[in-house]
Amino acid sequence: MILHCVLMRLKASVQPDDKQALFDAVVNLQNLIGGILSIKTGPNVSPEGLSGGFHDGFVVTFETAEARDAYLVHPDHVKVGEKIVAACDGGLSGLLVFDLEV
Repeated sequence: MILHCVLMRLKASVQPDDKQALFDAVVNLQNLIGGILSIKTGPNVSPEGLSGGFHDGFVVTFETAEARDAYLVHPDHVKVGEKIVAACDGGLSGLLVFDLEV
């Protein structure tokens, strides 16, 4: 399995409803793209204070690395990804992506 972890530093101007719409779009990808076992979204709740400004994020669990690779280029993922990048402070620099094989 692959855990695809995405941390977001959203623009201050992103309203709560807009943030929820982004999360809903990410969760809906499970209905559109095969190989996704689960998707979890939400704010950082760590008390450590080490988020580096990445206050929101999501984790996608894939069956295999091949499923993750298919997701990365899938048109529905690309469309949602563009919306996320547009909402992030600094565009791509407002994202941190880290994949773990488990």
